[in-house]
Amino acid sequence: MTLHTTDKNVLGHIEELVTEEKKLYAQGEMSDAERERLAKINIELDRCWDLLRQRRALAEYGRNPDEAEVRPAKVVENYKG
Repeated sequence: MTLHTTDKNVLGHIEELVTEEKKLYAQGEMSDAERERLAKINIELDRCWDLLRQRRALAEYGRNPDEAEVRPAKVVENYKG
């Protein structure tokens, strides 16, 4: 993320990742490198959504959303729904 993260920055990054993800899916057959990139995109999307949820929760409870931190992929990817 950028030095000063805002909800708008996070949403913009999510949009960029989704656009790239759609392009990869649209082309059909993917190389190993493209499948690897797609996996990285999905992890980054999860991390971005997590950060956005943290920021919104902090703001909702009157705290500074800038206290939210990007969590490691291992943490975000191991959430149980």
